[in-house]
Amino acid sequence: MSPQEALSIARSKGLDLVEVAPQARPPVCRIINYGKWQYEQKKKAKEAKAKQTYVTVKEIKFRPGTDEHDYTFKKNHAERILQEGDKVKGTVHFRGREITHKELGIALLKRLERDLAEVGTVEANPRLEGMNMFIILAPKKK
Repeated sequence: MSPQEALSIARSKGLDLVEVAPQARPPVCRIINYGKWQYEQKKKAKEAKAKQTYVTVKEIKFRPGTDEHDYTFKKNHAERILQEGDKVKGTVHFRGREITHKELGIALLKRLERDLAEVGTVEANPRLEGMNMFIILAPKKK
């Protein structure tokens, strides 16, 4: 039907003519209460947003010469983060000539991977970018 006909029918009923699918050929319109329709659309969007889960990446920094106590403290913190459902980015920062001993960084990150295997899975294997080597661990699905 023509838009003018539909508009006159909508006005006679005290409602609005709303275009619900403009990309369709021909465009789809409905005779509805626009305020109520707008409210329902906002309500649906709010429900969809509430159902979303946000996963954040939290970083734990190490150095190639990180001591045993510091390592266990940071490992326990990373374990807690994974149990809360967030991702962990384990980073080994090299300074100056320490970069020549990449094997220390790889060994440290592999050890972290082994120690956190029961609560997390590897999302990105150890990789060197500039003076930092990092690994990303994601929480295991329950």
